Formats: sequence, C-alpha cells, structure tokens
Amino acid sequence: MKTENRYTVITGASQGLGKSMAAECAKRGRDLILVSLPNEGVHKLAYTLTKKHSIHAVGYETDLTEDNNITKLSEWISKNYHVDMLINNAGTGGTKRFADATESYIDNIIFLNIRALVMLTRNLLPCLKKQEKAYILNIASLASFGPMPFKTVYPASKAFVYSFSRGLNTELKEYNITVSVAHPGGMATNPDVSERIDQYSSFVKATILSPDQVAAICIKKILKGKSLIIPGVSGKLSWMFFRYFPAQLRLNIFRRSLLKEIKPQKQINYV
Repeated sequence: MKTENRYTVITGASQGLGKSMAAECAKRGRDLILVSLPNEGVHKLAYTLTKKHSIHAVGYETDLTEDNNITKLSEWISKNYHVDMLINNAGTGGTKRFADATESYIDNIIFLNIRALVMLTRNLLPCLKKQEKAYILNIASLASFGPMPFKTVYPASKAFVYSFSRGLNTELKEYNITVSVAHPGGMATNPDVSERIDQYSSFVKATILSPDQVAAICIKKILKGKSLIIPGVSGKLSWMFFRYFPAQLRLNIFRRSLLKEIKPQKQINYV
C-alpha cells in the first residue's frame, strides 16, 4: 500500500552533490528516496535526515549500470510511493587517453550517465504525471557545452543529458512537469577533485562553489520552474568561455591542462 506522502528520488545520493541535494530537500521538508551503490552508507544518511528534519527518508542500494536493477528500482518505487520529484544525479567520468580506456570504463560512463538516467525517467513518468505538479532535475556539467581531449566520452554523455532534458521539458509541459538541467562546474566531491582544486590560485578557488551551495541553487531554481541552471558566477563565466572562444583554442587549452591529470586505471566520480 502506497504512503500518501510525496517523495523526491535522488540517485547518487550517498556522497558529493547527491548527498547535498538530499540535505537541501530534507531542509525543505521533502520526503526522500535515496539511491546509491551498495555499502556507501545511504541507509545511515536516510536515518540521519529523518531524525534531523522530521521527514521520512529511505535508502535503496543498487548498481544503476545494470538494466535489471533499474527495472527493479522503478517497480519498487511505483508500487510503494507517490513521487513528485526525480533528481538524476548519479554519474561518472574520468581523465585518460581514449586509446587506453577499457570497454568497461566506457560502458560505465555511457550506461550510468545516459541509459540509467533515460530509463529511470521513462519508468517513473507515470508516477510523476499523476501529480498536480512534478519536477525532474538532470545533473549535467559545464563539460556539456564542448568537447574535451582525454575525457572525450564524459562531455559527450553530458551533452546528451543537456539535449535530452531541453527536449523533454517542452514535451511534458502539458502534464505540468518541469524538466530542468543543471550544469555545475568543479566541486570538491571526492579526494581527486579536491586535490586539483587545491592547485588553483586563490582567486579561482574563491569562485568555486561547494556541493551544498550548488544543491541550494538547483533546488531553489527548479521549484521556480527554471529549465536551465548554471550555478554561480564562475559557472556563467565558464559557459561564456565555451560559447564565445573558438573551439580549437578551447581544445588546445584543455589539452595542456588535462594532460597533467591522466591517471591510468583510475576512475573519478564527478556528479
């Protein structure tokens, strides 16, 4: 039997931006379904947010790169909960030469960043359509706006998220469902990213938003019906860089910068 409460589903909820999204939603009194990989503490997070904010939060552990798991999660949610917000936050990426990337490395990026997002959205649409007002927030990246050497598949996957979200937002207007796409920049979401941020100048570091700040901006804007979200001044400046700098100049700049980041056999979770 379904609970009468309206829930927000958040993928990749155990750490980084997803965890901050969960905390921000909980502050606003939203009940939560928190999805993460196994053994990342999502049940503890759900318990903590429930006690702290007097909401109801539940955890669900699964690997969204497996098709059957997406189906099982969707069916479990549809059977037990009313959902009025879906936040597709889970994603992965990395920096390495394309020739050195294994098939599993590439598959993980494509399956998680694209297929899991699309199929979970599709499967939960019937739940969202039943609500008077509903929201979908897809987390892309500033990398959506242009190609990058030594990342190649990651920005391409996030460009898909951008295009998919913009098209779907227009398609679902008749159902009063807002589809937003957010393009955060670099955040200290894990030790690898934190290490790189520490190497930046004081001025650059001062413009970088924390996951908590990005989450607050995103939730505020999606509830206001904004379909395109670029958090922070540095994010908007980066967007202008992608839009107005010649592509080859951008690629050359990225090549020099990203070549220093190559770490064979190591994958980095971004957003």
